[in-house]
Amino acid sequence: MKKIRLAVAGIGNCASALIQGIEYYRSTAGSAHNGLMHYEMAGYRPHDIEIVAAFDIDVRKVNKKLREAVFAKPNCTTIFYPDLPDYPVTVSMGEIHDSVSEHMSGYSDDRRFIPSDQKPCNVAQVLKESRAEILVSFLPVGSEQAARFYATACLEAGVALINCMPVFIASDSSWVEKFEKANIPLIGDDVKSQIGATIIHRALSKLFMDRGVNIKHTYQLNVGGNTDFLNMLNSTRLKSKKISKTEAVKSQIAHELTNDDIHIGPSDYVPWMNDNKVCFLRIEGEAFGSVAMNLELRLSVEDSPNSAGVVIDAIRCCRIARDRQTGGLLISPSAYFMKHPKEQYNDEEARRMVEDFISGARER
Repeated sequence: MKKIRLAVAGIGNCASALIQGIEYYRSTAGSAHNGLMHYEMAGYRPHDIEIVAAFDIDVRKVNKKLREAVFAKPNCTTIFYPDLPDYPVTVSMGEIHDSVSEHMSGYSDDRRFIPSDQKPCNVAQVLKESRAEILVSFLPVGSEQAARFYATACLEAGVALINCMPVFIASDSSWVEKFEKANIPLIGDDVKSQIGATIIHRALSKLFMDRGVNIKHTYQLNVGGNTDFLNMLNSTRLKSKKISKTEAVKSQIAHELTNDDIHIGPSDYVPWMNDNKVCFLRIEGEAFGSVAMNLELRLSVEDSPNSAGVVIDAIRCCRIARDRQTGGLLISPSAYFMKHPKEQYNDEEARRMVEDFISGARER
């Protein structure tokens, strides 16, 4: 099977988990494949993914070998596969734009981004020279300008884009039109975790609806200690993130909830938690006879590996589309893998749509 040539923008915790996972499943080929939704997808396995280009802006990662950058500070995710190969990839200096929040300067070096003063590379040129087929964007929340810059570079280089962050590219008609016109695959926006706060909140909300319970109030409070939570202490960077997470849940609720009745979003930064994320979820409702009931749930997960398996599937769906010479928005993968797709479906239906897509059905 031909390799899938992948570029990654942002060599943070999510990239670390993804790259470790590719090598982990290479080492376990032929044995158990726990933790994957699909081990094989149209003939492609996780270890068919080959990293050919990488971009970051941190002084501890720029101009470093990928193997070194993956484990460099401020990354703090679990190291579950330390024996990475010596990739022939050096991390290129990307353009900073709005990727670094000013408030981070007040925190210790091991916890924050430290921007490099190196001259940015020509991202589109690097993508072309590396012969990358797909770019995964793991930029920080709030990087609106930077996200659009990388989307433009993909269009210029003819590279498919998987937008894992909550900036609205794949859910914005003007961007979708650009990728459709160029016949370049596009998946987004804002990746769901494998078993994360939003996917559980969606599932429980739909369960309440299916069982005839009227939801009156709900919240989802999240705390963690990685750079994502530190970055999100700046509330001005959270507009798209809150919209993405809130709409993902509201789409499963049949009746309207006012902004006073639903609260979803990051709540605090606790440094010692590192990449562990804890979600506190509550749903209050009225069941038979308008009798009150409520549900409370606490979820604790390692945040970055929790999304890596979803991204591995998104990458392979992008490659399948390229094999079929299909471009533009990939509706089914976006609906199943992302919090803020252009079209929302319930997760059971979206899963069926993805299975149909893999088996060769045309997109809707």
